[in-house]
Amino acid sequence: MADNVKKYTIGALVSNKSGVLTRISGLFARRGYNIESLTVCATEDDELSRMTIILKGDEYMLYQMIRQMDKLEDVKKIGCANELDCVYRELMLVKVKAGAAERNQIVQIAEIYKAKVVDLSKDSMVLEITGDPEKLDAFVAVVEPYGILEMQRTGVTVLARGTHTLKDRDCYGDHVN
Repeated sequence: MADNVKKYTIGALVSNKSGVLTRISGLFARRGYNIESLTVCATEDDELSRMTIILKGDEYMLYQMIRQMDKLEDVKKIGCANELDCVYRELMLVKVKAGAAERNQIVQIAEIYKAKVVDLSKDSMVLEITGDPEKLDAFVAVVEPYGILEMQRTGVTVLARGTHTLKDRDCYGDHVN
């Protein structure tokens, strides 16, 4: 990959109605761009949903996608998150092989990473962990030798620090890192 390829986080407030997710994901698909992570949820306003899209590419691709999304009637506000001014979180459940001999070691690892054991069976454990994506990646690397049977990640959720909100943004150009 080229040196100018980075991960960008696009935040958007969109109409909370049927078909919006399909139209937006279709924009990416038509251009052959892969969405690395996508989360969508209702907001404090019943009429709006919040989308967080992680896109891997260059600045041209980022600007192109923001401009294309901004043209959609259902996109009310859009911006690119600055990772230094935002809190990033993700939730992961991971099922690990865990016989009686390995359980204590896995529990100790979980404690270090502030993960919780949420299910225990004779031969496996399900662990829950939240944090920034790099923390989750590190946790996976440490428990991988025990044998990951299954794993599910929610995708990244992000909010700006302080009192600034996505609703405050007047235009996206000032907010691209």
